[in-house]
Amino acid sequence: MADWFLPSAALVFLLLIIIAWAIKIVREYERGVIFRLGRLVGGRGPGLFFVIPIFEKMVKVDLRTMVLDVPTQEVITRDNVPVKVDAVIYMRVMDPENAVTQVSNYIAATSLYAQTSLRNVIGTAFLDQVLTEREGLNKQLQSAVDEATDPWGIKVSAVEIKNVEVPDSMKRAMARQAEAERGRRSRVITAQGEQQAAVKLAEATKIMSESPGALQLRLLGAITDATTDKPTTVVIPVPIELMRFFEK
Repeated sequence: MADWFLPSAALVFLLLIIIAWAIKIVREYERGVIFRLGRLVGGRGPGLFFVIPIFEKMVKVDLRTMVLDVPTQEVITRDNVPVKVDAVIYMRVMDPENAVTQVSNYIAATSLYAQTSLRNVIGTAFLDQVLTEREGLNKQLQSAVDEATDPWGIKVSAVEIKNVEVPDSMKRAMARQAEAERGRRSRVITAQGEQQAAVKLAEATKIMSESPGALQLRLLGAITDATTDKPTTVVIPVPIELMRFFEK
């Protein structure tokens, strides 16, 4: 009895191991790519299914959106300014079979291609574009990386430039440029104000010349403004136009 029980128990134990090995569970956000004797069978999941032990092998692929950091790249812009730029990639596997069979490591391949594209795009742009037109550069990067990774079954939804670091000497030059620009705008605004004031004064002079009484009232107002705070002796020249008013 004992001699028969031991082989039977070993057989049952081996059968349980084979069944456990054959049962595969794939989550909702995953797909299982099945290979049978090295040949692609197709994708399966989500849920529970069986694979033939020894003859079949499954590779799990995550279908969720992944975020990849592009390491800092040292690039020289089109106007010969060295900058350090890094970025972030948002990507997702759309075709699990191509992601497994067309490239050995789709995550590393996408990251490396994004680094190359980042250097190419920044290298053809001026420094002002890198600092102020990031949205357009992001679209160029996204289009370039997405086009290259499309045969791998990868969809790159966005590429965002995070930080742009410029040399300290360039920062000082930009600060001087901004200060000079603010000075120029200040002088322009002052000149425009003087021009407008001159126009208004010319209009007021024309009106007062046509009405001597208005000129007298303006003179009395100026005297009142000058002596409002405390008693003051003020010497004001009398305009000829005012003397003509008294002659009448």
